[in-house]
Amino acid sequence: MGGLRYLLQLRHMREFNVLIALILMGLLISLFTPYFLTVSNLMGVSRAFSLTAIMSIGMVMVIITGGIDLSVGSAMGLAGLITALCFDAGYSQYAAVAAGLGVGLAFGLTNGLLITAIGLPPFIATLGTLSIGRGMMYMITHGVPLTPNTPDSFSVLGQGYLGPVPVPVVILLVLTVIFTIIMTRTRFGRHVYATGGNENAARLSGVKVERVKLAVYVLSSTISALAGVIAFSRYLSAEPASGFGSELEVIAAAAIGGASLAGGIGSVLGAVIGAALIGEIANGVVLLNINTYAQQAITGGVILIAVSIDVLRNRMGGRG
Repeated sequence: MGGLRYLLQLRHMREFNVLIALILMGLLISLFTPYFLTVSNLMGVSRAFSLTAIMSIGMVMVIITGGIDLSVGSAMGLAGLITALCFDAGYSQYAAVAAGLGVGLAFGLTNGLLITAIGLPPFIATLGTLSIGRGMMYMITHGVPLTPNTPDSFSVLGQGYLGPVPVPVVILLVLTVIFTIIMTRTRFGRHVYATGGNENAARLSGVKVERVKLAVYVLSSTISALAGVIAFSRYLSAEPASGFGSELEVIAAAAIGGASLAGGIGSVLGAVIGAALIGEIANGVVLLNINTYAQQAITGGVILIAVSIDVLRNRMGGRG
């Protein structure tokens, strides 16, 4: 009885639907190809979507406050490029990584201040910083990849394994646990949800709304910068187009995972599962020899279905 009651409680969790979709999609793919459920393929899929999932952790916090961050792809790409430039200039790997993360901090502070101090809409503010960051990358590289010499110890961050598990996946799991605890067990997490649920009521209740918004934009960009450093560690080459378009996948992961773009609803775990579903679809497209151009169409369909289910469930809950 206790187990049944627990399962019934899980059914009402917003993450439950996308988790079931993830499992069913995996079973469907495995019916058509024996390679999907192999350990090597699953670890490869996990590493492939890990960067999107890491970035979605920061994005979902922004979305919960009722905002949006379109600049995460530029923060990711520019962070990797600055890290590469530091290695090229002879700095230590600790200084290079710190410089890369500093790019994320600068992006977050800029976005947060534009939104909280000046009052720009999040869409406009982050669209502007997206363009600035992308332009800076092309100005610095002139469209040519940068491939500096790096120590072997640095490549472990993106290429290494802890047992059979890729290091980027380990980092993802650690961040998921940390930020799940922050969002569910701390005052800051409650303030994030309160800000997105009803900003005026939160302000009247004593929540420092502007500080909360500034904090989530800083976290979002810094986490994206970490993803950029990991990406550079994996490929050891800073591409001018690195991170281009990744903001769409990150927002999609949060939306598929149950985050409401109206704010106040969402979870770190849901966003990570959403990213896993997108990665699973991409892997299935390759294994089943489906036209890769269909991947975006399939992902878009999944987004529409996930958001439609969420809207219908909210309507039914309101009627109830």
